[in-house]
Amino acid sequence: MANDITIHLYEDWLETVKEVFRGSGQPLPADLTPDQVGLAYFLQTAPSKEAAKEQRDANELRLTEIQEALLTNFEAVVLPDLRRRTSYEGSQFAFKWVYNQGEHIIEAHSSYRIPL
Repeated sequence: MANDITIHLYEDWLETVKEVFRGSGQPLPADLTPDQVGLAYFLQTAPSKEAAKEQRDANELRLTEIQEALLTNFEAVVLPDLRRRTSYEGSQFAFKWVYNQGEHIIEAHSSYRIPL
């Protein structure tokens, strides 16, 4: 049976950023592009707009590379470890980026967690 994998780490991060802004009482406008959302986040601490853009781009690249590595190594590394640690036997996998006392990737069906 083929595995059905859902994973969108950068989009998960963007949704978390939106939640953080909503929770702070300063929600971001709904019509912002993903680039604008990422920039808004890094502008909170970056010394300049250019530095914020660099941080945003680096973060997007980092999460994209992590996602690609997870998919590339899924059958050989991730799946056997997930099965061993969780006893999950299904073929549907939904990986999400979360921040909970640090960055993690969680798999929703099995509660498998990969700390970053």
